[in-house]
Amino acid sequence: MASIFTRIINGDIPGRIVWQDDVCVVMVDIRPLHPGHCLVIPRTEIDQWTELEPDTAQHLMTVAHRVGRALKDLIPCQRIGMMIAGFEVPHTHVHVVPLQSMANLDFTNADESADPEELDAVAAQLRTALAD
Repeated sequence: MASIFTRIINGDIPGRIVWQDDVCVVMVDIRPLHPGHCLVIPRTEIDQWTELEPDTAQHLMTVAHRVGRALKDLIPCQRIGMMIAGFEVPHTHVHVVPLQSMANLDFTNADESADPEELDAVAAQLRTALAD
């Protein structure tokens, strides 16, 4: 069965996609660790990032870097963090998260009821920033 990310990428279910190319997509996380939390996801459904082709892994990092720079300009934060965990969905994804502290990387602090309008607003701002 296709992962939830594949279903979003294929347009079967909605997602707040802010960037896409032939290799990956970037979407705003619906359970953000901090406002602006994004996921960089390869189109190819591969469970563990260590199984990615090296060129794909490098591309994900390049895109994550670009997203991080855009987030740093848009979201007031101390730093931009990045993490690959992979326990939530068996499809590689890179978390790019604005941080005020290390607590912003704790999944027990994820916003389970994030305001859809706020998610839409962040997505719109990022689409504009990444298009420039």
